[in-house]
Amino acid sequence: MSKASYDPPSLTGNPTLALVPPGSCQFTDEFKPVPLLERVRVSPTSSVLRFGLPDKSLPLNLSTCACILARAKLPYDAKKDSNKTDKGKDGELEDVIRPYTPISTNELKGCFDLLIKDYGEDGRMSRYMCHDMNVGDEIDFKHIEFNVKIQAPFKQKTICMLVGGTGITPMIQALHAILGDNDASSNVVMLYGNKSSNDILGKSMIDSWAKQFGDQFKVHHVLSNEPEDSDWKGKRGFITRELIEENVPGPEAGDDLIFFICGPPPMYNALSGPRGEDEISGLLKEMGYKKEQVYKF
Repeated sequence: MSKASYDPPSLTGNPTLALVPPGSCQFTDEFKPVPLLERVRVSPTSSVLRFGLPDKSLPLNLSTCACILARAKLPYDAKKDSNKTDKGKDGELEDVIRPYTPISTNELKGCFDLLIKDYGEDGRMSRYMCHDMNVGDEIDFKHIEFNVKIQAPFKQKTICMLVGGTGITPMIQALHAILGDNDASSNVVMLYGNKSSNDILGKSMIDSWAKQFGDQFKVHHVLSNEPEDSDWKGKRGFITRELIEENVPGPEAGDDLIFFICGPPPMYNALSGPRGEDEISGLLKEMGYKKEQVYKF
C-alpha cells in the first residue's frame, strides 16, 4: 500500500474547539464492534484509519485527550510472549487490547480517525490494523472512566509538550482545544522527537499551526537517526536539558507551567520516569521540576 496522494481531513485544516464533558462518549464500558471505513498511509510506517460509529448521526463525543480501547482476536505467538504466565499455544486466538487517542474532533459525525504506527512484528495490534484488516472488517472499541485524561480548558500559562512518535495523538487533541479557543491564554511549546524526517507524524498540519499561531504555539523537531547526507536543517539527537532550558520556563514558574509527555517507554524513562509512576525522575527531576508540573499521558 503506497502513501496516499492526499492527507486525510483529520491531518489538515484549522484547529477546532469541539469539547464535550466526560461521560458522553458513544463507546461505553462494554465493547462494541464498528467497521473500518478507510485506511490512508501517511508515512512509510503510519496510517490514518477511519472507523464507523454505532450511531452514524452523532460524533464520537470523546472528552479532551481521552483514549479508547481497541480489541481484536489475534493469533498467539509464543516467541513474542515468552514472559507471559498464561501461555497459550501458537496460533490460538486471544484477545489483544490496546489504547488509542483519536486525532479527529467531535465536529466529525458518524466516524472517527486514529493515527497508528505500524511497529511490524513487535506490534501485534498495529500490524493487524495497518495491514491485515480489510475495509468493512469490524473491530471492538470501548471507553472507560480510567481513560479520561486531563481536561481542557487548561489553566497553565505555559504548556510544554514533550512528544515522541505516536505520542503526538493526545497532543493534537489538546492543540485543538487550545488553538481553537479564542479565549485560551496558554502558550504551547512542543519538543517533538522522531527517528527520521519520514517518521514525523502530522508534520504539515503541526507546522502550519505553528506558523498560523506563531505567538501562541512553537514546535521544535528533533531527529535521532536522520541520515547525515539528508537536507534536514533542524535539530538532531534527542530532547536535552539545553533544549528545554532554551524554550521553557524554569521550575520556579510553579502552577503557571505544565509538561505534557507522551511517547515510547525509553522517552518516559529518560525525561520523567515511567508512565505508570506518579512520582517523577529522569531529566525533569534533575532540573528541579515537581511532579505537579508533569502530566504523563
